[in-house]
Amino acid sequence: MKAFNFYQTTEILFGKGRISELPEVAKRYGTKALLVTTPAAIPVLEDQYNRIKKILTDAGVEVTHYDGVVPNPTIQSISAGAKIARDSGVEMIIGLGGGSSIDSAKAISVEATHKGTCWDYLFYKSPQPDPAKLLPVIAVSTTSGTGSQVTQVAVITNPEVRDKSALFNNILYPKACIVDPELMLTVPKFVTATTGFDVFCHAFESTIHPGNGAYVDLLAWEAVKIVIENLPKVLNNLSYLEGREKMAWADTLAGLCIANAGVTLPHGMSMAIGGMYPHVAHGEALAIVYPACVEFTWEAAVPQFARMARILNPELNAVSEKDAASRSPVEIVKFLKLIGLHKTLKDVNMPENEINKLAKQCMVLPDYTNNPRVATFEEMIDLVKHSYKL
Repeated sequence: MKAFNFYQTTEILFGKGRISELPEVAKRYGTKALLVTTPAAIPVLEDQYNRIKKILTDAGVEVTHYDGVVPNPTIQSISAGAKIARDSGVEMIIGLGGGSSIDSAKAISVEATHKGTCWDYLFYKSPQPDPAKLLPVIAVSTTSGTGSQVTQVAVITNPEVRDKSALFNNILYPKACIVDPELMLTVPKFVTATTGFDVFCHAFESTIHPGNGAYVDLLAWEAVKIVIENLPKVLNNLSYLEGREKMAWADTLAGLCIANAGVTLPHGMSMAIGGMYPHVAHGEALAIVYPACVEFTWEAAVPQFARMARILNPELNAVSEKDAASRSPVEIVKFLKLIGLHKTLKDVNMPENEINKLAKQCMVLPDYTNNPRVATFEEMIDLVKHSYKL
């Protein structure tokens, strides 16, 4: 067997109704919390936020609410939250929501306790944050997508330079996370689709990543299977609690995978898309580039692409491994059509004259170098072109 490492420090509280245990977890770290969320754009979110604030305050936890999180969190939105954290003297940060809220909670913990901004502590910069200074983070996930509740990553966008990058350090793992599928019943269809496809991507990309090992492989393929079987069912019935529960489990598994292996070419491209075109959701960007990336890569990782194709289409169990792998581009397109995410860069209003600029940005983060087949700049241009229109 291939040697591997596996590391995880986040306590996971998984299951229906576990949100009731949030005060017990929070009070381990004090009695003053910053609740980090998106704005309550719809009444159901306001109800959710008020319910969770009441759970905490009834237990004696003082709550300051920062509701300025934006999709593809920016350095400006993080700075605003960090100022509130400092001014309020909070003892912990609770990230409530999807990846944007949880990533923001991690980044706010850094900026509220260190000089400069969170952008000064990206994964490739030095010095890194001091673990003794950080405010503890508790993650409460309300979507099944990013896996941020169990990772050491906080993704941040700098709009001035149109760059999307990340803080990455093992000290950024949340102290605890609550994964309660009942909180996910109100997630709208588009968000359910994009975050659900992100789970698939996290899991599958970890199987072809150089850091893959037996433990990651075990978790990843289970997550891939769960998503393929359950995401379409949930999209057909957003109130399907059993399906929501399974997707939440797949998300947690996939988060554990990327925390210990990582992502590859599609994620590097989608990060670049999010940085340059912040209106494009992360999972949406992944869906746009996946057909081109699968076509580009499958011959360099035949066993993994064959297995993926056979889960998508069990009839491929009757053909050779190479033949099954060769069908993976077709099968992934069929799945994207099934979940309503078969689209192009042109569909999301990317200017065609920025193809080369986007290709260059796709090679800023090292994710593409972890792909079984590493793209040259010319090949990256072709991948962007193929993703631009059908």
